Amino acid sequence: MLNSVAAGRRQAGRAVAWQTAATVLVALLCLWPGGRWPAAALAGGGAVTLANWLAARLALGGGIGGAGVAVTRLLAGVAVKWLVVIGVMGLGVVAWGLPPLPMLVAAAVALVIQMLALASR
Repeated sequence: MLNSVAAGRRQAGRAVAWQTAATVLVALLCLWPGGRWPAAALAGGGAVTLANWLAARLALGGGIGGAGVAVTRLLAGVAVKWLVVIGVMGLGVVAWGLPPLPMLVAAAVALVIQMLALASR
């Protein structure tokens, strides 16, 4: 075994922390155009960060089990992640009337930061 479940939890927590910081930074940059851009950036980046946290809790929260259980948890985590991202961003555009561009930019930045955080040691 190369990685323990605890190491995976620590790595996921680090990724969520970096995503939170990146989301706040994008929202601060969105203060320049003004309007609802900062709120849209927080919604987009926050959706990805929340979804990543939920997916990590679901995939790594049940302790050690068989391979079938692990794959099921992983797939359930991925499904929950994308349902949350699409749901929050859809609500942001349709119900809250937020501009989609800053939401997409913040979501993309949060996803890139997630990949960088998971690739680092």
